Amino acid sequence: MSAVQHRETATGTGGRRSAVFEPEHEMLRDQVRRFVEEEVKPNGLAWEEQGFTPREVLRRMGELGFLGIRYPAEFGGSEMDTLATVVLAEELGRSTFSGFAITVLVHTDMASVHVAHAGSPEQKRRHMADIVAGRKICAVAVTEPGAGSDVKAIRTRARRDGDSYVLDGSKIYITNGVLGDLYCVAAKTGAEGERPSRSVSMFLVEKGTPGLRVGRALDKHGWRSSDTAELFFENCRVPAENLLGAEGQGFYAIMRNFQNERVVIGAMAMGEAQAAIDLTLDWLTSRTAFGGPLWDKGAIRQRLAMLQARVEAGRQLVYHAAWLDTEGADATREVSMVKALCGELVNDVMAACLQFHGGLGFMRESTIERMARDARVQSIGGGATEVMLEEVAKRMGR
Repeated sequence: MSAVQHRETATGTGGRRSAVFEPEHEMLRDQVRRFVEEEVKPNGLAWEEQGFTPREVLRRMGELGFLGIRYPAEFGGSEMDTLATVVLAEELGRSTFSGFAITVLVHTDMASVHVAHAGSPEQKRRHMADIVAGRKICAVAVTEPGAGSDVKAIRTRARRDGDSYVLDGSKIYITNGVLGDLYCVAAKTGAEGERPSRSVSMFLVEKGTPGLRVGRALDKHGWRSSDTAELFFENCRVPAENLLGAEGQGFYAIMRNFQNERVVIGAMAMGEAQAAIDLTLDWLTSRTAFGGPLWDKGAIRQRLAMLQARVEAGRQLVYHAAWLDTEGADATREVSMVKALCGELVNDVMAACLQFHGGLGFMRESTIERMARDARVQSIGGGATEVMLEEVAKRMGR
């Protein structure tokens, strides 16, 4: 039996990856995996070269129902749960093209959620069906040059002027910043000296709004098939009804969605790690050196086996955190663990797998080289490891 055949038959549980999944989750997994094999892997290198994933790809995913997994049926959604989102993220991570994966996941689980959760009935009526169908691409604009994980430190301001708000400031590292149609923007609305957590609001800003300027597409170390941009707001006037939720509640909306975002990133990271192990196992069983396959070398074989054990542990932690969220429990501690552990673990896996590829792993033509570059940001974006560990430490008790 080949390594690939063994992997395909190893679950032995009717295809279920964990006791928390139901048949509909596994059906979704099969559908997403088929899409990745047929439409992503053959085209991903071209997307890397051009620096973005084409809009048509998201439209196709919308047609297949992948962009509205947890949204109401009235907008074309499937009304599934957090576990379904994890399935989507994990399988997109397995594509080996993480720039593509993050393009989709920012749209589905980091940006559009602000419209879905806090949008008015009119905002939802105007936008949600197009979001689910992939006709409108979403971005979330929180990060600023002087405020990364510290949301309270943002400086972009929004002042009320009659029946409008006027935004001034800038954002950086905004995924889908160039191709986005709808930007969910965090801005300070409170007076100077007001409690920071009560002075942030969220606004829906549409592409083409006067005063919104999309800056340069940023040149990144990895995630090359994802567009990332700077945004500038210069006397940018938006209707007052573009406020998402209540004024002063933006910080809490961002914090609430961080839980979902970090589970999604963790699932994506474990998908990436598993793909790297699978790729490396195939390489080790076919590459001959010192009189036999590299897989015959015990030191290599055991190191890869330990990495597989760690990835399985990380994956089950992701599943557990997603299950807690599905059950309505407070999973802040577990989600912070997910982000810290998985972000570091995927980088450990990539370093070892690149090493096992030898000189080929150092070549730009190799898949593992691209995957290692893509994985580096996993311990940074969405909450740096150090920030996440502080969140865990706060909840450890004494």
